[in-house]
Amino acid sequence: MSFRSYMDTALHEAHAAAARGEVPVGAVIVSPKGDIIAQGGNRTREWNDPTAHAEVVAIRAACAVLGQERLSGYDLYVTLEPCPMCAAAISNARIARLYYGAADEKSGGVAQGPRVFSHAQCHHAPEVYDGISAQASEDLLKDFFASRRR
Repeated sequence: MSFRSYMDTALHEAHAAAARGEVPVGAVIVSPKGDIIAQGGNRTREWNDPTAHAEVVAIRAACAVLGQERLSGYDLYVTLEPCPMCAAAISNARIARLYYGAADEKSGGVAQGPRVFSHAQCHHAPEVYDGISAQASEDLLKDFFASRRR
C-alpha cells in the first residue's frame, strides 16, 4: 500500500483557524482504511478553552463519532509539532501514527522540549513522522504572526 498524506486537509483546517483569529494549526484523524473520521483546528479563543488545540479538538470529535475512548490503529495529521499537552492526549488516545508538519522549537513536546513519548511514564508512543508539508505549515504560521505584529 502506498503512502497518502492528509496534510492538505489539516492545512485547510489551519487556514480556517487563522480566519477565526486562532493560531493556525489544523489536525485530521484518519482510520486504518484511509477514511477521514474527524478534523479540527485551534479553537482556544473561540471556545475560551485552553485545551482546545487542534489535536484535542480532532481527537474528541473522532472519539465521539466512533463512540470509543481510544483510537488504536488511527493516524493523526497535524500541521505543527504537538505541545506536551497534545502529545499526552495522543498517547492516551493510543494514536498509531503521528504525522506533523512544522517543528515547534518553543513549545513542541515530541522532538523538542520534554519529548513526551520517550518518558517511562508514557504508556503508548505512536510512530512519528515529521516534516510532512513542513514549509507550507511554517509559512502559514509565520504569515499569521507577522500580520499580528504589523
